[in-house]
Parts: sequence; C-alpha cells; structure tokens
Amino acid sequence: MDARSILIKLREGQPLSKAEIYWFTKGIAGGEISDMQAGAFAMAICTRGISRDDRVHLTHGMLQTGEVLTWDLDGPVLDKHSTGGVGDTVSLLLAPALAVCGAYVPMISGRGLGHTGGTLDKLEAIPGYRTQISIAELQELVADIGCAIVGASGDIAPADKRLYGVRDVTGTVESIDLITASILSKKLAAGLEALVLDVKTGSGAFMADPADALALAQSLVETAQGAGCMCSALITDMNQPSAKAAGNALEVIEVMEVLTGMGFGTPLYRLTLALGGEVLALGGLAADAADGEARIEAALTSGQAAERFGEMVAALGGPADFVERWRDRLPAARVMVDVHPVEPGYVAAIDTRALGEAVVHLGGGRLVASDKVDPGVGLSDIAPIGARVDSGRPLLRIHAASEEAARVQASRVRDAYVLAERAPEAPPLIHERIG
Repeated sequence: MDARSILIKLREGQPLSKAEIYWFTKGIAGGEISDMQAGAFAMAICTRGISRDDRVHLTHGMLQTGEVLTWDLDGPVLDKHSTGGVGDTVSLLLAPALAVCGAYVPMISGRGLGHTGGTLDKLEAIPGYRTQISIAELQELVADIGCAIVGASGDIAPADKRLYGVRDVTGTVESIDLITASILSKKLAAGLEALVLDVKTGSGAFMADPADALALAQSLVETAQGAGCMCSALITDMNQPSAKAAGNALEVIEVMEVLTGMGFGTPLYRLTLALGGEVLALGGLAADAADGEARIEAALTSGQAAERFGEMVAALGGPADFVERWRDRLPAARVMVDVHPVEPGYVAAIDTRALGEAVVHLGGGRLVASDKVDPGVGLSDIAPIGARVDSGRPLLRIHAASEEAARVQASRVRDAYVLAERAPEAPPLIHERIG
C-alpha cells in the first residue's frame, strides 16, 4: 500500500478497504504519513465523506494505534463528551459530581478547536495543573479520587492526537466522519462502560444545522453501541453560550461559582444535571435519568463535588487550597471594557461563533497550532437571548491584553448581536435525546 493511491481513491469517492484504513491510521501514528498527506486525508474525508462501515473502521483503526485501558474497580467507568461550543464548561462540573455518585471518570479531553474552547486550556489556567500524565498515573488517580481530566497521552489513540491538530489548521473540523472517529477513538480507548454525548447545534456549534447535529448524534451513538459501550446523546442548544463567560480563566471562575453555591439554576447548571442524570442511568448508578439528575444535584449542592474537584486539582499539580482561594489563583487580563449596544433593545439572536472567534483573536485560542494561549482574556457577563441591553446593561465585557485588542474585538462582538423591540422566546436548552 502507499499513501498516494489511498488519497486518490478518497478524492474520487471510492470506498477504502479495512486494511487500507488501518494502514493509513497506523502511518499517521507512526510518522510514515507526512503532515501534508494527513491534511489531504482529512480534507478528502471532509469534502467527499466515507461510508458507515469505513467510519467504523476509521474509529477502530485509530483506536488500535495505541493502548486500551482496562479497569478493576468497584463502580462503573463513565464519561461525557461535548462536540464543542462557546462557554461550555460542563466537564469541569460533571466529572467530580459523577465521582461523588460512585462512578469512575477517566475524562480524556482536548484543546480548543476552531472557535470553540478546549477543556485542557481551561484547566491549564489553574497554576501548576498538569494535563499530560502517564496512563499508569491516570489509572492511579481515577482509582483514588474517582476522576481525572487530562489530555490523551502518546499511548492513547496517537493517530487521533496527530490528526486532531491537522484538522484545526486545515479547515476540516466540520466532518461527521472525522468527529465520530476522533471522539470515539479516545473515549473507547479509556475502557468506558457508558458514555453520554452532548451534541451541540446552533450558531456556535460545528453542526449549526439541526439535521447535521442529529446525523452526528446518530453516528456517534450507533458507533459506540456497536463497539459495546452503552451510549446516548443529548442534542443541546448553542445559539448562545452555555455559560455567561467565554475564555479559559473566566470559564473556570464560573465553574467555581457553581461548585461553591453561587451558580445554581443557571443553564450551565441545568445542562450538567441533564447529562449527569443520563450517564448515571446508563451506568446503572441511577434508576432512570430523573433519579440520576437528583443525585448529581445533591453532589453539587452539598459541596462534595467541590471537594472532589479540589482533590483532583491538587493531585494534578494545582494549588492545594484552590477551592478556598480560587479568586486569588486565576490569572486576569490587564484591560476590561464593557461593550454597549448602539441602541437599546432585547437580545433576539446571537452569532455565537463570532463570540468564540473574538476570544480566539484576543489570544484565548489558537489561530495556528503553535500559538500560545493567554488564559486571562475572553468575554464575561454575556447577555443571553431575551435580556434587555442598553447604556446601563452592556452586551458583554471584554477582557483583553491591551486597549487596542479590546477596541478591535468590540466591533466584532457588537455585530454578533441582533436586537429587537420585544423580548423573544428563549431557545430550549435540550432539543432531543438519541439512544
């Protein structure tokens, strides 16, 4: 086999054999496939698509380029994954809450991709937090604490780790085939018994069209269940940010507000309950999703999830007193500027992708893979759909490294808002369940 022949077949829309897909993914992991060829592979799949069988082969081919974890624990191994959005920090709340409920959560996460924030980038806003650890340490931490949120080691689906970076800089993020293989190759390698998926739709999602989000959810659930992992998906709204902030340290602040009792009842909080209830039921730790939601809520409101989060942070190199002194530990931007509307009105719609791109251009994400992320920049106090904004209530607040950076992005975020004379009906938080 050779890369050129396989790429030609993909370009022409011809099906690949299982052996060809396994050979190519092994070459991506081992370095025999160049960055140029990996980019062409991703572009061909993104533009031409592959069959259902080829998608399964691609997932398993990438999975088998690395180690698959095994566990001997007294509870189920569960996880959650989001397809990516703006202000989406559910993972940081849900992992410790699940651990309190008796689950074990080896949450292997990623960095920012395109206009969306990355869980690892958010956690690295916490001084000293280590996102890269060995498989042995991951298994030890999960057994001791119940959860660990880290990046994929070189031994977990190494083909995906390389292809993930290529997709970010070659404009090939929005592909059901590549997203399915990327997510599940890492998740299934973690040895999960059950997985809940948060598939975003709306202006800030990769799958902005509801039909595309449905197709992705079905693809993910079908592939995971076919591999022997209990799985369901919630299609959730990304026509506005999940939280009131977007940006690494700013999102951690919102997480800590929820964990310490100041953010109950928010959309972020309700989404955490829904996803947690779903996966607890799948994993046999709750009678049904409603019972699971009640258990997650108890873990959050009792303060036990905050304690477990603090244990995880300390074990991974962060401050031992982070839960008590998080306001002092997180970095802050030098400049803060409120952005007001030109005319008063009610927020009728938000181009959420534009808000995410503003965060990236402020330095909170990457335009190229080598960019260094500024953890303190971003957006806060984001006015949601239905809110009235005027000279006293801004659209949002920009946190920037300089006055110039804030000025440039102020125009971008102002243009992202559509105002109306009357308050519109807010979009539903959860659109549909698949599984």
